[in-house]
Amino acid sequence: MSAVEHDYEVRSREVRYHGRIFDVVTEEVSMPGGGTAVRDHVRHVGAVAVVALDDAGQVVLIRQYRQPVGRRLWELPAGLTDVTGEDPAAAAIRELAEEVDLTAGRLDVLVDLHSSPGFTNELVRVFLARDLGDVPSAQRHDRRDEEADLQIVRIDLDEAVGMVLAGEITNASCVAGLLAAARARDAGWSVLRRADSPLPR
Repeated sequence: MSAVEHDYEVRSREVRYHGRIFDVVTEEVSMPGGGTAVRDHVRHVGAVAVVALDDAGQVVLIRQYRQPVGRRLWELPAGLTDVTGEDPAAAAIRELAEEVDLTAGRLDVLVDLHSSPGFTNELVRVFLARDLGDVPSAQRHDRRDEEADLQIVRIDLDEAVGMVLAGEITNASCVAGLLAAARARDAGWSVLRRADSPLPR
């Protein structure tokens, strides 16, 4: 016999900061057993990331500076889902072109993840891109700010998984995407979802 789940009703909400990418919100929420508690969190627009896998079994990784951690991290091509009306698959194709100058003939869903649900609702959808091609040089994106300093490398998928397990890759969507890609490959790609699969709600 299962217990009845508590309905965490929001009694009040205050937006303390409103930005283009995220809001900082304080909510008073009802708690099991009576009473309420105050919870601060970040409401995020969401993001996509792409494990781009070439015919040689190599994944495309980028090394990018991230100010909050004060250093460069190994990451997947990724970006925000902040274009009105753009579906996640289209956002993934856009980011692949903008960050690593690649197109994809095939796109599937690898994994969805809440990056840090203790303080943010950010949902990241990680895609697998295959049948890669080059964006023509005249159509390539002009990368600025931190993106102007991107390093782009191709690494064997198993080597990249080894980097995850060695603690060399710590970006959450990169860790999840690489491990999911290796598992999906070992399952003969049978566990992949369609690129237009509904997001978890």
